[in-house]
Amino acid sequence: MIKIELADRVKNLPPYLFATIDKMKQEAISRGVDVIDLSIGDPDIPTPKHIVEAMKKAVEKAEHHRYPSYEGMLSYREAVAGWYKRRFSATLDPKTEVLSLIGSKEGIGHIPFAFVNPGDVVLVPSPGYPVYPVATLFAGGESYLMPLIEDNAFLPDFKAIPESVLKRAKLMFLNYPNNPTAALAPKEFYMEAIELAAKYDIILCHDAAYSEVYYDGKKPLSFLEMEGACEVGIEFHSLSKTYNMTGWRIGFAVGNKDVLAGLGKIKSNLDSGIFQAVQEASIAALSTEDSLLSGIRDTYQERRDVLCNGLNEIGISVKKPKATFYVWTKVPTGYTSATFVSHLLEKTGVLGTPGVGFGAPGEGYIRFALTQNAERIREAVGRIKKVL
Repeated sequence: MIKIELADRVKNLPPYLFATIDKMKQEAISRGVDVIDLSIGDPDIPTPKHIVEAMKKAVEKAEHHRYPSYEGMLSYREAVAGWYKRRFSATLDPKTEVLSLIGSKEGIGHIPFAFVNPGDVVLVPSPGYPVYPVATLFAGGESYLMPLIEDNAFLPDFKAIPESVLKRAKLMFLNYPNNPTAALAPKEFYMEAIELAAKYDIILCHDAAYSEVYYDGKKPLSFLEMEGACEVGIEFHSLSKTYNMTGWRIGFAVGNKDVLAGLGKIKSNLDSGIFQAVQEASIAALSTEDSLLSGIRDTYQERRDVLCNGLNEIGISVKKPKATFYVWTKVPTGYTSATFVSHLLEKTGVLGTPGVGFGAPGEGYIRFALTQNAERIREAVGRIKKVL
């Protein structure tokens, strides 16, 4: 038997947050616990029927059973550009300014390999999506954490970043509507970010996966709506959350053509593109009537109100999010994020995600996902009330 030793980049890797959460869940289920899982953001609402029907027809086409193009079918990229024009009034060249992704996570995980050398800095929001610092680690870069705190509306304070760090920075990740805090970013913030990126030659990578999950009719902005955005960066997007297609693994990146070309070089060496039948079905998704999407948002809004009203009634103060299907709330006095999650799971069978798992500034918070029906969420609140 040979000696098998992990590479240093894997040895230094923290446990993936959601794998750890899933292990906790499975252990509780094995003990006979009826778990109400409000931890992972995996929509329980089915993929709309017309998308599934488009997929069925596309699978039967023999031409889709061969290798797809690396960039994605032009018809898919044209559909993406058309959606951006309708939704954000942003004009994109589908040939050079749209790149298909095997889900936005894949693109986020690969982009540091295209632009980050060992020792370079990547500006990473914290708390934030764990893939940002992990991708940086894999590429040999150094993560500089930008704290997202409630007093600053969960926006990073660019003025607090030392100039010595900015001069070494190659990439900056931003994410609004935000996971896990559910915060939104105003136009002025994006303009400030673009100005900073232009001054220090930093590639801005905006993760907009939750832009279509919003409430009260207030549509979130796209980074690409701002003047100068395409000169400094790209926006990642996914069909997962908008159309309940998490298992389909398809997304896209749009924006600066040179940045997309760099990311494309990494992808062409590491993957062989997206199954064309999935791309064809995604064209149908991108032409979905907003009335259908509005119904999905109404479902999440009902769940949001049940959870937030219920938590507030039992003394856990929480503000209703304006976007995403997450609720970000402080844990009760006397608990850390991790101990409160463990306490809830053990005593109630309700599973949330500890805020500290998204980064140190998330300590003292817990994230709940609105991925159970309203009755199940109402039951979760009732169980929590009994133990608090």
